[in-house]
Amino acid sequence: MQTPSQRPLWKIYLIFLAPMVLSNFLQSFSGTLNGIYVGQLLGTQALAAVSGMFPIIFFFIALVIGLGAGASVLIGQAWGARETAMVKQITGATLTLGALIGLAAAVLGSLFARPALQALGTPADVLDEAVGYARMMMLIMPSLLVFILFTQLLRGVSDTVSPLLALMVSTAVGLILTPALILGWAGLPKMGIQSAALAGLVSNLLAMLFLVLRLRHKKHVMSPDRQLWLALRLNREILGKVLRIGLPTGLQMVVLSLSELVILALVNSHGSEATAAYGAVTQIVNYVQFPALSIAITASILGAQAIGAGHPERIGSILRTGLMINLCLTGFLVVLGYVLSDWLLGLFITDVQAHARAEHLLHIMLWSILLFGFQAAISGVMRASGVVLVPMGITVFCVLCIELPVAYALNAHFGLEGVWMAFPVTYIAMLVMQTVYYQLVWRHKPIQRLV
Repeated sequence: MQTPSQRPLWKIYLIFLAPMVLSNFLQSFSGTLNGIYVGQLLGTQALAAVSGMFPIIFFFIALVIGLGAGASVLIGQAWGARETAMVKQITGATLTLGALIGLAAAVLGSLFARPALQALGTPADVLDEAVGYARMMMLIMPSLLVFILFTQLLRGVSDTVSPLLALMVSTAVGLILTPALILGWAGLPKMGIQSAALAGLVSNLLAMLFLVLRLRHKKHVMSPDRQLWLALRLNREILGKVLRIGLPTGLQMVVLSLSELVILALVNSHGSEATAAYGAVTQIVNYVQFPALSIAITASILGAQAIGAGHPERIGSILRTGLMINLCLTGFLVVLGYVLSDWLLGLFITDVQAHARAEHLLHIMLWSILLFGFQAAISGVMRASGVVLVPMGITVFCVLCIELPVAYALNAHFGLEGVWMAFPVTYIAMLVMQTVYYQLVWRHKPIQRLV
């Protein structure tokens, strides 16, 4: 039988990647179901109210994604060196910090939901509904963020199956509970627009319970045993290393989320119909973008494990394989998105005019996700060695100095379509700059373990 090191690299990628891509599809599918339920059962205005929360939710999720990215690199290196005690310590410290971020999100989000949505220019006809939904979503942030973070950390030890199974539980519960709360099935109270948020809370808790039971049954390295419980503390030394990588990554994600807030404010200025179109297009783009990000995460973790095992020479082939898979997988999804765009958008939007506008916006930018995937893979490989500041700086520069100015300029000239034209321009710039830095600088740096 072939050992993992003897398998062709593309097979190792696919074994790691397939459950993670399916997990991301399930995450997107869960959000899509909520969008379909809200749009079809409660109407376009309700969908606009929910859509206005996307960037705010992403703002908090971005923090734990960055945290998880940093911790996953360290866990990957520790796992590559077979240092299981270090894996536990990194996991415990990171989960503790993630829980505190979730609690802060719940408190701040609940208190400032209305002024935040008003500052975003949420249309007045959906503001009250949007505020109610926002407050409910903020209250589920602790459970949501810890769940997202834990699934990220599991991938650091090459376990992508457990997160997939947990997400299957979450999605199944949401599939049943969301419409039940909207329509008041089985004697449940009708919760209206807050149904999706409440169903999300129940789904997350049940999925987390399933995950804990599975890990304990399998005697997993990250099972919540006594050693992990003792590691649930703010370990300054470990978190310093985690934040060295995670903080720039989190800052990058926060800048991306803030830029989305600016983009959303531009979209909101065109009315609730444009906001609903934004929400529907975002749902479809996620199905293409998340697999591209999964490929980058796979490249980063495989690179970290190679470094931990003392084989940094494998990184070049890891990157080349990641780029090839991005071309095939993301390219296929882009083509599929164009072919099925009319039907896909019809799942969310019933208004004919809003549907036509959303389809036009999707066609403008969907192809550029392929370029986004290429630059993400290059950045991910560099992150495996702990090099994050320059790749992060490139992304932040492109967002602040290219995407936002171009979006404003083209919005003034072309209207709503101009806002979406800014995305391809930005992704082209990111790819060029990341490639130049990788080829001329990073490849010539010495690669060392971080833990």
